[in-house]
Formats: sequence, C-alpha cells, structure tokens
Amino acid sequence: MSIPDAATKRAALRRQLQDESFIIAPAVHDVFSLRLVERAGYRSACISGAMLAMALLGQPDIGLLGLAESVEHCRRLVRVAGIPITADADAGYGNARGAYHTVELFEEAGAAGVNLEDQVVPRRHGAGAGKEVVSVAEMCGKIRAACRARRDTNFLVIVRTDACAVESVDDVLARVLAYEQAGADLILPMAPRGAAEIDSLVRALRIPVTISAGTGLAAAPSAGRVPLARLRELGVRRISLTTLLPAAATAGMEEALQVLQTVGGGGSTARAARLHTPTPSPTTSASSEPGAEPLAAVYGAALLPVLMQAEAQHAFESALLDDGRG
Repeated sequence: MSIPDAATKRAALRRQLQDESFIIAPAVHDVFSLRLVERAGYRSACISGAMLAMALLGQPDIGLLGLAESVEHCRRLVRVAGIPITADADAGYGNARGAYHTVELFEEAGAAGVNLEDQVVPRRHGAGAGKEVVSVAEMCGKIRAACRARRDTNFLVIVRTDACAVESVDDVLARVLAYEQAGADLILPMAPRGAAEIDSLVRALRIPVTISAGTGLAAAPSAGRVPLARLRELGVRRISLTTLLPAAATAGMEEALQVLQTVGGGGSTARAARLHTPTPSPTTSASSEPGAEPLAAVYGAALLPVLMQAEAQHAFESALLDDGRG
C-alpha cells in the first residue's frame, strides 16, 4: 500500500477546505478506526485528546496526557494513514514558546494540523462548567508563534475557544476575530450557545468554522446541541466527530462480552457491574437525523463516562483545584 507523504496529505486537506462546502472528520484513536474511516471513504480524520486520555490513562480530558505521548501516538497513526489527520495540542503546552515547540513536534510527526485552545492551564474538561480562558493578547501571541513555527504553510492552526462558557456573545465574537487576524486557519467554538451564536460566528469570520459534534448521531453539548444537518445549513465548514468510533467500539465490545457470557458462561462480576450502568435516556439516544434509528454508538457515548468514572474524576479534580486556590 502506497502512503502519501505528509506534505501531500496537508495539501489535500487544504484543498478540501477550499473546494468542499462541508467536511466530516471522524476521530481515530488506533489503526483499526483509521482503516475503517478510510474504507468508508472519508478523506480526512482527527485525533481527539479526550479519547486518548480515556483510552491511554483512564482519565478525563484535563491535560494529563503529555506532549511527548500525544506526538508519538500521532506519529504512529500518521505514518500508516492515507488521509490527512489533525491532532489535539491542548493549550500548546505552555506559553507562546511552548506553542512554537508543540507545532514543530506535531509537524515533524506528520500531522496535517493541530487544535490549539485558549483555556487556562490546568484546564477543565470538554463542554463542562468552571472554565477560564487566557487573555486575547496571550492567545494571539500563541497563535502567531504557532504560525511562525510551521515550515509547511498547509499545516493548519485550528484555534479552539472555550470563551462561550464565560464571555458574552459580543466578547466571543471580538475574541475570534482577533484570532483570525493573528493567523488562525479555522475557528473551533466549544459549546456555543445554540444556532444563533454559531450563525453569528460563521457570518463574521472569513475563515472556516469547525465544530466538535460528539458522535454526530445526537445533538451534542459541544456543538450547542445543534443537529448535524442544521450545522451544515448554518455554513459550518468542518465537523469533527470525536466520540463516534470509540463509542461504537465500546458498545460493540460490551455486546460481544454479553454474547460470550451466554455461550461460554463466566463473567458474573461483569454482569453484576453492568446492572449499575445507566442506560442512555431517549433524549440522549435519539438520532439527530429524521427517520434514523438510534445506533450503538450513541449508547456507547453514554457508557464511556461511566466506565471512566467521569463524575467522580471531575469532582476530585475540582476539589484539588479549589484547594489550590485557597
């Protein structure tokens, strides 16, 4: 199998953004998921830091996965990928100098681009509460450093903002316009406050808006609970599906183990534990697409935080951070 080089893949993703009105990038976490994405005909993919943290550390996405670990995992996937893959660089692992170094490493690893976010470190998880963001000036410095670090101009600097959780709509808009001016290639608003805010961002920005939409099969908090079809109507140019394949794999593995128990017996402890696993509610499992049946991936997405004891992990994190603030 002939694998395109990194520059060719980066150029291909840049062309997709120029030529295509809507791009779906499923998240891949291993070569199994990568091959399935390629087999299904998707022309780009992404790596979710949240899914890596769960899969490799058994922890929520709170910045515990190190730069070297993330880069090496990216390198392993990219070297066997026939499609461009973007990576998750958290907040750039430090100040502007850290962001510069981070981009150097991910570009050397073959990534087609990185997500760079404006949360204060230590960061909070996903679309949850209690977030803080750095100043616009500090984040613009990181963006300029990231753009300066890349050798290939097709390497994408995807700037994520978590300001929707803590700032007014007008302030968020001013912030992302400054990010665009600093050199961002795409803007990723995390957990926007519905379709109206997404629409205002799409209309104001000259660069594409990308949204993290969970499984894509149910309206996700990270996407402002706006269904996939509506996001496309609003002019969102790219969707990353961070939990689709890990969730589907989780649901499939659980089902396989259940079948094994009926065939071969055993697993009494697992059966007892499963009795305490909540079943996704109808509102959680309902597909966002009209006429579509709920899929195992939606159930799996609800199961992931249960397996990782996410509620307890977040409570523990909050207690530690609050204690540290005195």
